[in-house]
Amino acid sequence: MAVAKDAVAGDPLVGFNFGVLIEGGVSGYFTECSGLGSETEVIEHKVVGKDGKEFVRKIPGRLKWGDITLKRGITTSMDFWEWRKQVEDGKVDGARKDGSIIMYDQDGKEVARWNFEKAWPSKISGPSVKTDDNAVSVEELTIVHEYIKRVT
Repeated sequence: MAVAKDAVAGDPLVGFNFGVLIEGGVSGYFTECSGLGSETEVIEHKVVGKDGKEFVRKIPGRLKWGDITLKRGITTSMDFWEWRKQVEDGKVDGARKDGSIIMYDQDGKEVARWNFEKAWPSKISGPSVKTDDNAVSVEELTIVHEYIKRVT
């Protein structure tokens, strides 16, 4: 069976790590990223047809964007903590920034990019540490936003 040329655009992308660029100079690399997408709520509307039978019509409701969650080994950089501090101090308007999530392959080449708008950090957490553990300490950043689009 022949496969249309457009049906196979290449091998699936392998994400080795992720970078985030936020307007104003905040940036970093992460080993885990989730929440890149959108969802439309489904409204179920009960309808009675001409024959008297009831059925449920599903119609689109509100559009919402997923929260972006990034994880990385803790570094000496304080950029994300300072960005979060703006929100803690009640300066959310000043903290709202546009930015990008960039996925890199094992060679460090950009393979995908998502641009988001009006984002601010809703949560940041430092590592859980134990003296008898030699694992990399991980920090986590959650970014909320009002729009996201995959551009490459």
